[in-house]
Amino acid sequence: MRPIRPSRAARRVRAGRRRASPALAALGLATALALTATACDSGDTSANADTSASQGASNDDKITIPDDIKDRLKEHGIDIDKWKNGAWKNWDKDDWLREAEDFVNPIIKDLWDPDRMREAEEPEKEVDENDLSGDQGVTDPTPAPVEAKAVPTRYHDNAPEAGKVFFDSPKGTMVCSATVVQDPAHPGKSNMVWTAGHCVHAGKSGGWYRNIAFVPSYNDSGKTAAELETATKEEVAPYGVWWGDWAQTSDQWIEQGGSTGGDGASYDFAVIHVTPEEGGDGKSLEETVGSALPVDFDAPAVPQVKSITATGYPAAAPFDGETMYQCTDKPGRLSLLKSDPTMYRIGCTMTGGSSGGGWVAAGSDGKPALVSNTSIGPASAGWLAGPRLGKAAKGIYQEVSEKFAGR
Repeated sequence: MRPIRPSRAARRVRAGRRRASPALAALGLATALALTATACDSGDTSANADTSASQGASNDDKITIPDDIKDRLKEHGIDIDKWKNGAWKNWDKDDWLREAEDFVNPIIKDLWDPDRMREAEEPEKEVDENDLSGDQGVTDPTPAPVEAKAVPTRYHDNAPEAGKVFFDSPKGTMVCSATVVQDPAHPGKSNMVWTAGHCVHAGKSGGWYRNIAFVPSYNDSGKTAAELETATKEEVAPYGVWWGDWAQTSDQWIEQGGSTGGDGASYDFAVIHVTPEEGGDGKSLEETVGSALPVDFDAPAVPQVKSITATGYPAAAPFDGETMYQCTDKPGRLSLLKSDPTMYRIGCTMTGGSSGGGWVAAGSDGKPALVSNTSIGPASAGWLAGPRLGKAAKGIYQEVSEKFAGR
């Protein structure tokens, strides 16, 4: 039996106390390092509405499951009817799919209703900064905090590529931020979303998360938390709910990633290919939101980058996860291990829930491009760090694009 969890407000009070804990001085960092990922709450894990699963709608508007997903489910001994009626909540380690090729994510229609989205919260993942002993000697001084600024509404008019990723883990209902990116196989018609690896896979201690879905321009009109309690699904998700029909993260994240020590953070990125929950009108995600960002895998080195803008939905106190925010700062370097690439780091007060959110800068051609995503930050929320996107990230991106090139 799961123990009774404290209320959301109580958890935030407790989290606030942790954030006031003393910091270690090794790198002049003020607090413990934390994965700034997602929200973690039990939420409503029932799937009571129409829970048929699939990638598309049939003529009677029922969701049907494609043969390739049926076959993969059968390979792993998963009964689709039992799965959609709650078997997905079985997180026994032997049944938790882990390997890259094991990803399955059948649609459970109406699972992500406004209440369930609203209740998703940030996890409590922290690590002592003494764990940064592998510094290459290239880490720049800790950046001054940059106050996160609320993105003007409508969000779609100001940051149409941004949104939230929702998913379920053994700890409950969780949330990250994410970005619509271009698909080289489908110019102008992308169904690809960029986020953090820890928003789709638990890393070395677990496997793929479940019920992964993307909501572009979540809470587009900027309703308050109180107003959202009575909001309709159309108001919360005006551009629909898009389920991941495939996801890939780095082999390094799967093998090394963890919730402590910044493990795997230099490779903490992922690409999700999505499909509309309701079958849609034939338009792609990019066509639906009207935009998608290019990804630059040859972004300039830190000294040449004048500024980076990070976007996300911070959910840990003092934020509530319902409002989109941005930070803009000139990046510095953060080194975690000598064997891993150096990360970008910027001053920013965004907290958990902003993980996976896109980092945009002038790319190698001088035009705005996605160059990173939020991965880790201190529990005091003074800065964020994101991986530099190189060969491993480009490989994942190309593989997802090629997988759906003929569809």
